[in-house]
Amino acid sequence: MLTHMKKRFFGFVAVVSISMISFVFGRKYQQGYILEHAKDLAKEQPPPHDGVGMSTAYSYFATAPNLKLTFRRRVLKKGAAIGYHLQKDDEIYYIESGTGIMRMNNDSFAVKAGDGILTRPGNSHDLKQTGNNELVVIINYLAK
Repeated sequence: MLTHMKKRFFGFVAVVSISMISFVFGRKYQQGYILEHAKDLAKEQPPPHDGVGMSTAYSYFATAPNLKLTFRRRVLKKGAAIGYHLQKDDEIYYIESGTGIMRMNNDSFAVKAGDGILTRPGNSHDLKQTGNNELVVIINYLAK
């Protein structure tokens, strides 16, 4: 009886310890999924592709083994822009909030919350924050 109680106690301690480690490090690795929290991923940096201004980057699942997708959230601060660049693979931008101007090749158009933009290979584009609020964009493409 005492041995059974010891096993249950140590099993409970192991579960609590793993839960505490997951909480402290902000990631929960379980069979079949990974949970990451924005607060643990945020990095202040200039926007990519020689962009201007400042942004906050969130690279979700960057260390996940064998993941074939890149999933990022980028917050462009007032006046910031992702630099003009040639797209080599399909890339999706989803505007979560804010407003901006996207240049696609020789065309420019306004973007706002709820807009999705698919850039196909061989096209060039950039994205500039406009308005009073930060521009928040979700970016998804195949991992390299």
